[in-house]
Amino acid sequence: MLAATLGAELVVHPQAFREEGHFAGSDAERLTGLREMMADPGIDAIWFGRGGYGSNRIAAAAMRDLPPAAGAKTYLGYSDGGFLLAALHKAGLRVAHGPMVQDIMRQGGEEAAARALNWLISADAASLEPGLDGPAFAFNLVVLSSLMGTGLEPDFTDGELLIEEVDEELYRVDRFLFHVSSQPGFGKLRRLRLGRVQLKSNDRPFGAEMEAVARHWCEEAGVPFGGSADIGHDVLNRVVPFPVGNGPHFLS
Repeated sequence: MLAATLGAELVVHPQAFREEGHFAGSDAERLTGLREMMADPGIDAIWFGRGGYGSNRIAAAAMRDLPPAAGAKTYLGYSDGGFLLAALHKAGLRVAHGPMVQDIMRQGGEEAAARALNWLISADAASLEPGLDGPAFAFNLVVLSSLMGTGLEPDFTDGELLIEEVDEELYRVDRFLFHVSSQPGFGKLRRLRLGRVQLKSNDRPFGAEMEAVARHWCEEAGVPFGGSADIGHDVLNRVVPFPVGNGPHFLS
């Protein structure tokens, strides 16, 4: 198994196999499973299995009354898991946007899983998004739009923001960027960079390319556009650690 080859042991909580409607168990079951893993001192990192539909429903509760062992762990995932990344980051924990366990099921996914495990095990700099040069945050755009203006919104002061998206029409992406860039916190950013955006076809031509849309909303908000980023809903997704504490610990 890949994890054993790299010197790690994977522990899967039983909650991961539960189902309730759209979700992997009820809100209470999902929160309990997460909290039990956070509280276990024998667990060094929590690697999200899937994107985590419904993470928004438990994110605020996950950051309250943290068990002592929670602060010693690293938390890695993306997609809807971004709600949990934002919440746990607000609580002062070490989090990163990067490949999930399920990505190994994609073609070429073993490379993505190895990238994630190498960073979790040994902080391998080769796993990181190569353009990082200061404090950074990374989110799926729809998730980011949903959490902006809530208590989960990060403090973006002097940071850069990397965004990616999948299965949305460009007119909808334009709406999400309007909302995100209209929030006061967005204006505190050092720059925005655009990861891979896998678009659905509009029913009629939108009249602009994705990068032009991102540049437009950056200009409206007075935030520099920094070009492309190597993140996305794919096996090429790279790791983007969020800043920790008072310093830019993005390379450790």
